[in-house]
Amino acid sequence: MIRHIVLTKFKPETSEEKIAEIYGGLAALTEKLPGAQGFTGGRSESPEQIERGYMHGFVIDFDSWDALQTYADNPEHQALGGQLVENAVGGIDGLCVLDLDV
Repeated sequence: MIRHIVLTKFKPETSEEKIAEIYGGLAALTEKLPGAQGFTGGRSESPEQIERGYMHGFVIDFDSWDALQTYADNPEHQALGGQLVENAVGGIDGLCVLDLDV
């Protein structure tokens, strides 16, 4: 299984409603794609408070690297990813993406 982890430093002017809209789109897409499941996302509530500005994140599990690639190539994902980049501090520099083989 591949665990896809995305952390985002959103611009201060990006509303929680806009973030919820983006995450809602990603959650809906996860449910439509074969081999994708378990979307979980939201705002950090960590008592450690060492997010270093990455206050929002999400996780999606994929059955295989091929399933992750299908997601990456999906036009709906690309549009939602574009919204993440557009609303992140410094564009793509405001994103951190990790893919772990678990």
